[in-house]
Amino acid sequence: MSSSARGVIYVHSAPSALCPHIEWAVGGVLGVPISLPWTSQPAEQGAYRAELSWQAGPGTAAVLCSALRGWPHVRYEVTEDPTPVSEGGRFSYTPELGVFHAVTGLHGDLMIPEDRLRAATAKGEHGETLADEIAALLGQPWDDELEPFRHAGEGAPVRWLHQVV
Repeated sequence: MSSSARGVIYVHSAPSALCPHIEWAVGGVLGVPISLPWTSQPAEQGAYRAELSWQAGPGTAAVLCSALRGWPHVRYEVTEDPTPVSEGGRFSYTPELGVFHAVTGLHGDLMIPEDRLRAATAKGEHGETLADEIAALLGQPWDDELEPFRHAGEGAPVRWLHQVV
């Protein structure tokens, strides 16, 4: 059974010099050349933003995240909706924090694995606050850093791109 996943890549901020490299990396993962609709990112002077909806095989969000990981001054998120054969996911990246990944359920809620909850509880017993540990499991530090960039992109156009098979 062949299944297709859908998702969105949000490049929240990137310097203009990296925009063509981002297009090349995303196109390489999706198997088609792309041209993203770059717009100015008001939250950071000289930065640009773009978003692209995609449809490809399950696990594509992780590959897209890996293709863009580690680039200086680039902030992005990649989401993948669940399919009948795979869970969904959300990846967030900032240069300061690195990559955050969480599994998402049918309605977009983050699904925290049992072992990670047990580890957070254990850390809470050794001086860290449980609230801080849960916030980290939910990606709160990434959300806090990305929120100004998300709002700056409200109303931006979205395009769909399907992987060539």
